This record gives sequence, C-alpha cells and structure tokens, in this order.
Amino acid sequence: MPKYLIEAAYSAEGLRGLQKDKASGRKQAVIKAVESLEGKVDAFYFALGDKDVVVIAELPDAVSAAALSLAVSATGLARTSTTALLSVEETDRALAKKLTYRAPGA
Repeated sequence: MPKYLIEAAYSAEGLRGLQKDKASGRKQAVIKAVESLEGKVDAFYFALGDKDVVVIAELPDAVSAAALSLAVSATGLARTSTTALLSVEETDRALAKKLTYRAPGA
C-alpha cells in the first residue's frame, strides 16, 4: 500500500482544540480517520517548527490521501501538506525507466 508523509499546521483555533482534546485525543482522531479510508498510521508525531504534526500513513491510493487532506483542511483548524513516499525499490525502478527528456535551454 502506498505511503504518504502528511504534515499539518494548526490555526490558533486548532491549537485551542488541541489543548482541549489533548495530544492523545488528536492522535486517536487521525488514526480513526485513516482507518476509515482502509489505511494505517505507521508513525504519528507532534513537531516544533513550521509543522505541528507529522504522520506517516499507508493509504490505498492518492484519492484516499486527497480525501484525508481535503477533510482536514476544510475544517479551517489545520492546513495539511501531503507527500507521496517512495521505497528504495520503487526509486530504483524509477531510475531504471528510459524516457526522453530535454532540459530547459538544452
């Protein structure tokens, strides 16, 4: 199943909700949402910096990843960024693909 890196930044109102729900409550809400899409949370962390939450999740496909991102962002309480992750083997297969490409200005 494809893996995705999901990063989220809370709005001020979202941070107030985090204080109310506690970190463990938010983690359980994310796990429930991912599982409702037939996915699995591999890792869940709170972070310092530009992003408040970092999740690595397995989801069936990009449409499921987009559904999760849209549902979270639509609340207005958090903004997400989702990145598809590739395994070493998938990256090796991508490197082995033959294609025609011309660099800009070349």
